[in-house]
Amino acid sequence: MDCDGHWTEPIPLWAEYVRKLAGSSAADTFTRMQRGRGDAWYSMTPQERLRQRYWRPAWWGFPGNTLDRATAMLPELMYQRLDDFGIDLALILPTRGNTPDYIPDPALRSAVVRAANIMHAEVFEKYGDRMLPAATIATNTPEEGIEEAEFAVKQLGLRVVVLNGSLRRTVPAFERDGADPAALPYYIDNLALDSPHDYDGLWAKLAELRVAPMTHSGSRGWVDRSSVTNDVFNHMGHFAQAANCFARALYLGGVPRRFPTLKFAFLEGGVAWARSLCADLIGHWEKRNERALLEHLSPANLDLAMLTELIVKHGGPWMAEHVDALLANLDVLFPGTSVEELVARETDLDDFAAIGVTSAEEVGETFARNFYFGCESDDPLVSVAFDTRLGPALKPFFSSDVSHFDVTDMTEVLAEAHELTEHGLLDADQFRRFVFSNTVELHGGTNPDFFRGTVVQAEAEAELARLSAPGEVS
Repeated sequence: MDCDGHWTEPIPLWAEYVRKLAGSSAADTFTRMQRGRGDAWYSMTPQERLRQRYWRPAWWGFPGNTLDRATAMLPELMYQRLDDFGIDLALILPTRGNTPDYIPDPALRSAVVRAANIMHAEVFEKYGDRMLPAATIATNTPEEGIEEAEFAVKQLGLRVVVLNGSLRRTVPAFERDGADPAALPYYIDNLALDSPHDYDGLWAKLAELRVAPMTHSGSRGWVDRSSVTNDVFNHMGHFAQAANCFARALYLGGVPRRFPTLKFAFLEGGVAWARSLCADLIGHWEKRNERALLEHLSPANLDLAMLTELIVKHGGPWMAEHVDALLANLDVLFPGTSVEELVARETDLDDFAAIGVTSAEEVGETFARNFYFGCESDDPLVSVAFDTRLGPALKPFFSSDVSHFDVTDMTEVLAEAHELTEHGLLDADQFRRFVFSNTVELHGGTNPDFFRGTVVQAEAEAELARLSAPGEVS
């Protein structure tokens, strides 16, 4: 199973759906926006790019051979070629439509998203036994996400939902009418921690609809990914960085605790970042849970009399003469702040309160239970997900990324993934989990009817039964 295939949705076709839904003016505005997103950099001189720090956009991002380029845009052709790829069932995501938050006008954004989802449902309808298209939902507000998820799942019958987990928003203190948001200071709203909106209603709706939200957000253009000359600099790791941001927020924001059955999938960033994040969460919990802070790090624990003696004895003449000044500057991050002030002003000590974990083991188990990670065929670090010496086993799944530049030959994606076993990085069972079981658990565990009517229905239902058997560890 391929959990992250793509099609390069033709902009003229998409615009026609917008036209039918919202009129010619909306369609024309949408078309102009698509052209403008990529052209601005090319219209600038090198000096102007540097002056504005306008980052280099992606370029030549799609297959250069004619058959694969046609396959990327023609669902019928992709359907006919799936056997050549070695793929039984493919979940198909859009390319341009994964992150519609760039459209500032809510009415236009809603029309564009709705048009995309109707297009996906209609274009792929004949191929539902082997290709399941994803619904796009905008997350600029929880309300619009709820409305579109409800429509896409209940009215269109789509089973896959992709959302943006990291929105770029203007810092409120700098907002002003008529200003270009791109020229103003921004922050990343990760939907689950310090967001201006409460997204619990959206998470509840997705759980009610029995869908596992997938995110395909990137971080190109963020502060450290804004080279004006080098796209590779901007591209490497950008999906992983955005996924890390969203996953951290979901976890520390307590979403897995409040919605324990809701599974999240992070696409195209691999799993190495998740292995690192899981270890970081465990390490930070061990050092910075509330009890550890009070026991080991609270300034209240300092014996100032003993500290004075040690300064006088070991600090030399200058320090011995300035003990009071040193005691008033014990925290080098906050010089001039007394111990009493350092203690009194910290009233919110537990950064893990929302997730409610009580042990290092529970920290890792909660992370591993709710999160799944899309990895491309050529990613050798899939293996770290299964290495329990590093922490709990994580759940990677096969994400080919066909139709994009990463795949130079669509017929080789599965063979390339199988090289993980040939090189000794995965055993046969781990490979099976990677290309089959984890996707079954992600989507079928959320919705037991997910695979109904597909060519893998019998195998998926048998796998779900096996995974739910007593004593089986997924």
